[in-house]
Amino acid sequence: MNLGIRAHDLIGLSLERLPEEVSKLGLSSVQLALSKSFPELHIKNGSLTPGLANYIGSHFRNHNIQIAVLGCYVNIIHPDLSERRLLLELFKEHLRYARDFGCSIVATETGNVHEKMGYTTDNFTEEAYNEVVKSVSELVEEAEKFGVIVGIEPGVNHPIYSPKVMRRLIDDVKSSNLQVIFDPANLLTEENYKSQKIIFEEAFKLFGDRIVAVHAKDFSINEGKFEFVPVGEGLLDYETVFKYLKDTKPYINILMENTKGTFIENGISYLKGKYEIIVQ
Repeated sequence: MNLGIRAHDLIGLSLERLPEEVSKLGLSSVQLALSKSFPELHIKNGSLTPGLANYIGSHFRNHNIQIAVLGCYVNIIHPDLSERRLLLELFKEHLRYARDFGCSIVATETGNVHEKMGYTTDNFTEEAYNEVVKSVSELVEEAEKFGVIVGIEPGVNHPIYSPKVMRRLIDDVKSSNLQVIFDPANLLTEENYKSQKIIFEEAFKLFGDRIVAVHAKDFSINEGKFEFVPVGEGLLDYETVFKYLKDTKPYINILMENTKGTFIENGISYLKGKYEIIVQ
């Protein structure tokens, strides 16, 4: 089991200390969002170079920690076209230098038709979907030039909101450089969570071969409302998820998310225990 963590869930650690702490926890990988983990670097358009990427990557390599995913979670369909252009160019910059970090995947969700992110049915229109196709196609074209992967994370807060729509995007973009970051909790709501086994199995059937990394977080229903909670503190059906991964995705990176502080070690024990009891 390759278990890692979203790096900025280890709050306030320097570049020197972050890989060391990940290693002490017994984890093997991170998802690294540069501006969130290292705000002091002031990463913006034009900031990245092979030198900076190698400098950051070397700190993780020195502790045998893989940068499994570079997170560049930006609104790829931002309604302000000038702002959208800046965000797409920032993502493409991450693609160009991903290999210098020792990483092959740059990931994002699919944004929001409004400037403010959050759930809205306005994201579920054909127009919104077509804007996603245009932006993802542009990013994938850049990824193809550099031999790296655009990792798209579907979720109900975005235009790529279901397994079927994720499959449609794959079919429309038509590139092996488009792959999937699978976060099972992101496909759930207070209305559908009781069908999570069906939803997950549909996802594996439709795009399981495209899943390159998995996010591990949990959820609960509080007074009828869906909310994320630390790993192991909620209702997520890890048995279904891990059964599929163990059967078909050996050593895939499973990255803990939304699990911080004292919950991290409990989350690690919980996931390892769940994974180990799954019989292939």
